Amino acid sequence: MERYGDSGDRGYRRQPTAPIKVGDIVEVTIEAVGEKGDGLAKISGFVLFIPGVKQGEKHMVKITRVLRSVGFAEVVTGEAATKTSANDDNAGSDDDYQEESSEEDTQEDSEDF
Repeated sequence: MERYGDSGDRGYRRQPTAPIKVGDIVEVTIEAVGEKGDGLAKISGFVLFIPGVKQGEKHMVKITRVLRSVGFAEVVTGEAATKTSANDDNAGSDDDYQEESSEEDTQEDSEDF
């Protein structure tokens, strides 16, 4: 299985595709906690930042933002999972998501990579 960012042809550098997309719900194990307290998990070598978690924990997370080399996710709890599936049926759910995205734009600028 090819890991994120690996390329068999070293002469041609193509843009890697993230193994996830916004809205995906996946199970991850928190491998470390960053300087600012966000949990770090990997999916096929692709790094995810997840706030409010501890190292070693396993969580179901919903992908909220995907950049070239990293992504952001939030923990899906029983109540949040119910809200998420209810919002998927509503046409107005995109408005709620846009508000969340603008908050994360601020977080992205403050991260040290």
